[in-house]
Amino acid sequence: MARILLLENPHVSADDLFARADHEIVRIDHALQGQELIKALDGVQMLGIRSKTAVTREVIEACPELVAIGAYCIGTNQVDLEAANEYGIAVFNAPYANTRSVVELALCEAIALTRHLPEKNAVLHDRVWEKSAAGAHEVRGKTLGIVGYGSIGSQLSVLAEAMGMRVLFFDIAERLAIGNARRLRSLDELLASSDIVSLHVDGRPTNRNFFGRDQMDKMKPGAILINLSRGSIVDINALSDKLADGSISGAGIDVYPDEPDANGDPFDSPLIRFPNVLLTPHIGGSTVEAQESIGYFVTGKLMDYWRKGATELSVNLPHIASSPSVDSLYRVAWIHHNTPGALARVNQVFATAGANINRQILATAGEIGYMVTDLSGELPAHTVQHLSDSEQNIRLRVLKREY
Repeated sequence: MARILLLENPHVSADDLFARADHEIVRIDHALQGQELIKALDGVQMLGIRSKTAVTREVIEACPELVAIGAYCIGTNQVDLEAANEYGIAVFNAPYANTRSVVELALCEAIALTRHLPEKNAVLHDRVWEKSAAGAHEVRGKTLGIVGYGSIGSQLSVLAEAMGMRVLFFDIAERLAIGNARRLRSLDELLASSDIVSLHVDGRPTNRNFFGRDQMDKMKPGAILINLSRGSIVDINALSDKLADGSISGAGIDVYPDEPDANGDPFDSPLIRFPNVLLTPHIGGSTVEAQESIGYFVTGKLMDYWRKGATELSVNLPHIASSPSVDSLYRVAWIHHNTPGALARVNQVFATAGANINRQILATAGEIGYMVTDLSGELPAHTVQHLSDSEQNIRLRVLKREY
């Protein structure tokens, strides 16, 4: 039985598979940081977080019992993946589960900002009637520029085109265009041609302030900017200046460089003074449907790793998807330094112990190797100790068949 710590209120669907296996589940409804997080992780084997909890090297080094981390969200930049590798901790996320929810919000904001709905709503709340078509347009016929054409950007492309929009996209990776979308090889060309620019890039450190004053200067005059991806990629002060001088006519912002840790905490931004800016509290993927799907998906990956050693779709470890063979008693799951001869040395250890190997799979990624070995006979304790003491060892787990 494992102890599971779930932070930041992932959907209750996350508990289902854990509960079926009689694991102990501890829930805390907000993010924890630093020493507070380390204390809460005492005796915990699996940690579930969302976007606010920072799992730093300090945390990882202080929690040797931690086996796996599940990020119940898309991004994993809040986890020190290098440290996780060094300590053999598997990290999983939900890269596709909330795609539809984010896409719908992007389209919603594109329509609302093109029709100037935030300003009209604010005026009516001030008890003033102002009915006018001035400056309000349909999105049909407008050009949408998508920066980042992954799962979210490409699905946005399909729905936007279905609404009659012309779609351009830019991505540093090779991506095939869907439908009538047109790929541009230059970000500058996309910015100059787009009535609405929607950002869908990841939060890697090199993307910090990716979209700053220089990029905003190159946008089409009066264009709209939407950012539902990462708060670190847009220079908020530069955006504030562009909104103030009217060169950007509106913005939809869901993510921020600094975000509160818990509901009810104060929030401030230079953007709050603009009635033509839609501000939302990082809710791009916050629909019941998306959160339920994320809960099942991430917990499923954690349980597959805990019970079977499967690392399919792990963010950091080499991918091994297969279950133990039906006639195996044990699966030896070994995370190790990727050095020449590791496989031969392991097999020599098993041969010396007289262990019968049914199946063996080795996968490597960079400096990390991951090997699973299915055994049909008993596994001598000294064999396990020998592997654990080897110079190549990072983490060794012996999984006994449960069926």
